Amino acid sequence: MPSLGEHPLIGFVPCTDAARACAFYEDTLGLALRNDDGFALVFGVGDRTLRVVTVGEFTAQPFTVLGWDVPDVAAAVSELSAKGVEFLRFGHFDQDPAGIWTAPSGDKVAWFNDPDGNVLSVSSHS
Repeated sequence: MPSLGEHPLIGFVPCTDAARACAFYEDTLGLALRNDDGFALVFGVGDRTLRVVTVGEFTAQPFTVLGWDVPDVAAAVSELSAKGVEFLRFGHFDQDPAGIWTAPSGDKVAWFNDPDGNVLSVSSHS
């Protein structure tokens, strides 16, 4: 069997309310809904798949669980902010007024929550 590194990755994110999650991932983030199989909302993300899985109660984690590598973080933050997305601030990062952190490497990252509190990000890498 070939290494798993040779096969497409499928991402998974939990949600408690499929309709609310669908509106966010499809309308706010602009992902293409491929299917709702009753267990998960299946979205196309480029040439990959994201399954937003309906679960019972869960505790969202305080770290990034899903992110997008974008060519221009400032433009992505501006576009998402215009759609009502609020960007997170962390006391241990020096973030600009839009909420963008520039790492020592020059990489740029901004974080936001989905409706269930999952931490998502947009980033660009030098």
